[in-house]
Amino acid sequence: MRQDSLTITYVRWRLPLLVSALVLILLVPYLLIRQWTENSQEADRWVRHTQQVESSTHSLEAMIRELDSIGLALGSGSSNPRLRQRLEETLARIDPQLRQLTELSRDNPGQQILIGRLQTLIERRIDVARRLSMGVTPAERLDLIDELYGKYQVRDLFTNFMANERSLLVERSAYADRQRERVRWLGLAALMAQLTLMGVVIYLLYRMEQRRADSEGEVRQASARALAVVQTVREPIVLLDRELRVLMHNTAFAELYADEDGDEHYERLDEIGHGAWRDPVIRQRLSEVLARGRELWDFEHVQRTADGVSRTMLLNARRMQLPDRDDDVALMTVSDISAQKAAQHRIGELNRQLEGKIEQVTEVNRELEAFSYSVSHDLRAPLRHVAGFADKLSRHLGDGIDEKGTHYLEVIGSSARRMSTLIDDLLVYSRLGRNAMKLQAVDMQSLVHETRAMLDANRQADAAEGVAAHRIDWRIAPLPVLVADENMMRQVWLNLLGNAVKYSARREPAVIEVACEVQEDGGHHFSVRDNGVGFDMEYAGKLFGVFQRLHKASDYPGTGIGLASVRRVVTRLGGKVWAESVPDQGSTFHFVLPPQDNISTGETFK
Repeated sequence: MRQDSLTITYVRWRLPLLVSALVLILLVPYLLIRQWTENSQEADRWVRHTQQVESSTHSLEAMIRELDSIGLALGSGSSNPRLRQRLEETLARIDPQLRQLTELSRDNPGQQILIGRLQTLIERRIDVARRLSMGVTPAERLDLIDELYGKYQVRDLFTNFMANERSLLVERSAYADRQRERVRWLGLAALMAQLTLMGVVIYLLYRMEQRRADSEGEVRQASARALAVVQTVREPIVLLDRELRVLMHNTAFAELYADEDGDEHYERLDEIGHGAWRDPVIRQRLSEVLARGRELWDFEHVQRTADGVSRTMLLNARRMQLPDRDDDVALMTVSDISAQKAAQHRIGELNRQLEGKIEQVTEVNRELEAFSYSVSHDLRAPLRHVAGFADKLSRHLGDGIDEKGTHYLEVIGSSARRMSTLIDDLLVYSRLGRNAMKLQAVDMQSLVHETRAMLDANRQADAAEGVAAHRIDWRIAPLPVLVADENMMRQVWLNLLGNAVKYSARREPAVIEVACEVQEDGGHHFSVRDNGVGFDMEYAGKLFGVFQRLHKASDYPGTGIGLASVRRVVTRLGGKVWAESVPDQGSTFHFVLPPQDNISTGETFK
């Protein structure tokens, strides 16, 4: 995600960066070279200025010399008019030349001082030259010459002025040379910088072109992948415009509606599939999808496809925007649910048949329960008669009955009592399957301790009647509080613990262990283990059947209904029960109750 953000930022700033690079390449070197060139030109101008000053000084010095020569010639008595004309011309040129020199050296205060002094002396020399030209005595001529070459001497001033200008010329020439050298090197550096920046720009343009080519390649690959996926999907897909013309469809759509894949012209939807899409309801729904943005979800439509078979189609459509179009289009998917509808119809028929079978089985179960309950109650009266008359017959005969008669009467009485016990157990078993369960919080620990106390009390009663009682080592682990039917769970513990006590009667001491483990799914796994006689696992399947016994009744009394009752209760609670054993090494009975979320606590149920 961060990489994509960086890429988008780079693309966004790419054009400004290129423009900035071009500005650096073109404008900055131009401005620098221009500035450096102006500096160099300024240095050259100052050199030329110094040369002009020097030239003007030489010109002025030459004019002074010419003035002196003409003045001396005229003072010597010459009357040549040409000399007087030259004198006037020279005088006329001296003043402008002096002003020009003053203007040229205005930037140098030191030179201005020398020019001021020079101007004063030149004026004196002009005055001397004029006096010589007007004619003088020899003595006056000598005095004027002494003033000219003594008092008003300008040679030293010109020498100092020229020395100063030559010094400035040397400095300015050196500065101009440095500027020109600097311009050359800076121009070379600017050229190298331009070449470097141009190379960077070319490299960036190359990278941009590579990125563009890579992006176009990725777009082409993505488009090809998307098209391949669309064409590979077995669900028909079609893209429609506002006029319900087909813009694109996949192979599955073409195969279903006998359209040729790859048509370049746009067909109308109602012209495809030999009229399969001419239903005005479908056209209205699709128009609403395009016009109002309503989505078409799981709309069932029965149509006859190109193969002449009526099919039930499930339609889904929604509006979308394509990047290459201004108007909206509709993407529609078509699913053939004909097989599902047929399966649902078949399942509905099977469910109705199953409901009929369930009603029949329920009726049969009610009849069987009624029959067992009726038989159990109807058998009680004959049994009471048999037991009662056997007892009366024994008292009536008294001591006159022989030993065989006594034996017969005892067999009749014991058989009647056994039959009564069987009937009671049958009634309990019947109630376990018929009565509604009352789910509530049941403390398994308390139930086990109550059952143990009852079994211990029975053993003590048997011992009081002279029956030998064995010692039992009870090992009861902590047990949880669960949601169940308390009476039914009491029956479960009574049967399991009672069997453990009964079948471990010949062990001294007998060890009975009760344990519980919580399973990964939240269920509870209970186990009751004893060190009794055990049984062969080959016959384990018979343990939980009614009247099924693996030991003789004479060795271990019982009716064979207790474990069947355990299975019925555990099954009704949604659990399972099984047993493990090794002959003469004891047995372990297991039952698992499901997680509490799977047991409804809000109502009773059958």
